[in-house]
Amino acid sequence: MASLFARGLSGLPEVHAGDDLAALIIQAANAQQPASALHDGQVVAIAHKVISKAEGAVVELAGVTPGARAVELAAEQGKDARAVQVVLDQSAEILRASGGVLISRTHHGFVCANAGVDASNAAREGGSETLIVLPRDPDASARRLRARLRELIGAAPAVLITDSFGRAWRHGQCDVAIGCAGMTPLEDWRGRTDSVGLELRATWLAVADAAAAAADLARAKDSREPVVLIDGLARFVTAEDGPGAAALLRPLDEDLFR
Repeated sequence: MASLFARGLSGLPEVHAGDDLAALIIQAANAQQPASALHDGQVVAIAHKVISKAEGAVVELAGVTPGARAVELAAEQGKDARAVQVVLDQSAEILRASGGVLISRTHHGFVCANAGVDASNAAREGGSETLIVLPRDPDASARRLRARLRELIGAAPAVLITDSFGRAWRHGQCDVAIGCAGMTPLEDWRGRTDSVGLELRATWLAVADAAAAAADLARAKDSREPVVLIDGLARFVTAEDGPGAAALLRPLDEDLFR
């Protein structure tokens, strides 16, 4: 792999529940100057919010009634009890609560702030407040989108669904893969040797997360470019959908900080 090229895809409209996202992506790619035909060996990285919007994974706060636990946490953390209730609904477990942030383990197994529930880039129609939640099964969402792209254009680029996560012991956030289809999520170098013949014992490359982070650098948070096309990763793109981003999650019995 000599180079990596990632570019944001402009021209994608606001996405609503039931929209054919694959068709919208193809339309935007064809309209881009110069046109960017999607092809095999490419990676299509998509911010999860447009996936969630297309799947209707949006919650209107006006319809949320907070329970006692949500009210208690909201008072402690200075948050809207309705929003806390949404976080609780999306969580299998609350691990920490501090500074207005709830660190939770989601039903998917992700450990992240506020169970991935977010208000940024959430459309407010008629003045109603809405929150976007993570897709119910991001790997399945990636597989469906890839299948639809194959159906429409005869090519099957890999599909990566991303979200921004914080990192323990480091400031800032970077995107990681929460859903994946058609891409090797991990490349295991354990047991191989380095350039001087030393056996590698711990080198296990998080390919999908690295691609997600690269995609995030190709767009701005206010650019309305949730889709990024990545070329140069063809060696990680597979004909089969593969194990998905679920392969990146550590089992609970390997969690050293639990």
